Amino acid sequence: MIPLQKVKDIISKHNNLEKELSSGKIEPKLFAKKSKEYSNLGNIISTAKEYLNFDNEKKDLEQILQDKNNDLEIIEMAKKDLIEMESRKLKFENKLKIFLLPRDEDDDKNAIVEIRAGTGGLEASLFCADLFKMYEKVCSKKKWQIEIINISKSEAGGYKEIIFLVNGNDIYSYLKYESGVHRVQRIPKTETQGRVHTSAATVVVLPEAEEVDIQIKDTDLRIDVFRAGGPGGQSVNTTDSAVRITHLPTGLSVSQQDEKSQHKNKAKGMKILRARLYELERSRIDQERSKDRKSKIGTGDRSERIRTYNFPQGRITDHRINLTLHKLEEFLEGEVFDEMIESLTLQAQEESLSRLN
Repeated sequence: MIPLQKVKDIISKHNNLEKELSSGKIEPKLFAKKSKEYSNLGNIISTAKEYLNFDNEKKDLEQILQDKNNDLEIIEMAKKDLIEMESRKLKFENKLKIFLLPRDEDDDKNAIVEIRAGTGGLEASLFCADLFKMYEKVCSKKKWQIEIINISKSEAGGYKEIIFLVNGNDIYSYLKYESGVHRVQRIPKTETQGRVHTSAATVVVLPEAEEVDIQIKDTDLRIDVFRAGGPGGQSVNTTDSAVRITHLPTGLSVSQQDEKSQHKNKAKGMKILRARLYELERSRIDQERSKDRKSKIGTGDRSERIRTYNFPQGRITDHRINLTLHKLEEFLEGEVFDEMIESLTLQAQEESLSRLN
């Protein structure tokens, strides 16, 4: 049962924001924040208003049932309406509970996605490239922008590692459940006897951290410059443009050599380092808060096998929620990706609700 005052507070806050936004007196830097809050409340406001009316509806129906002057047909209709109303009220209550759940403050941030080839040699690097293409197609459909931060190619034409930034609205909330080990089962192009091989790639999704999110002192950094290695055009590997940044207190190190400019490499490296330090601090706080429980979904365990892509059977299975879709090709094209994400999000919400009850 949700306290009615909490529901009234939602309606009151929505009304107050509406007045503020239409007044024209809000500072420009606060306008975007309040507009987003107003839009967010707008998704639940009709549910909140109708939920408040349920008690009055229930009283009216109970009066009909208690009135001995009513004929049997009217009483039966009132009984049926009462059952339907209670069912609707339960759905609305669950919707409001989900809305009132503590929200991950990083959900509306951009995301830095790191994909690395795992077990399986060259085949794993090809799978790494397939995963990137899949995310690229998902982002394209949603009109999100991708910025490549770092690429390390393999001899087979795949990726040993690829790191990219996704820009848009509420990116982290959508992609955060992708963190973990993705396993592929298929016949590699190099396999001459038609045997199915199993390979893996690790995906890490980090919320993009701004300078206001985490402070890094210059004295805590060691910056080394060196000549970029590997294939490069013009002056990429003929000048000391590559940068390695080491955060001395934690030992975290980031190397960046994609750009010809040392300055650009340093900026990209700092973007990755800031996100990793921010995630390190988030993980520490989460562990302190939840020593007594572990979410089945999880978003941070990089060693957890979360999904299997089985090509011979054309299926994809998410092991955290035991969901299997026989639409592997469509999934890799980004066509049914939402179906998987919605199921993961719903499961995570149900876990959070069960801890509240």
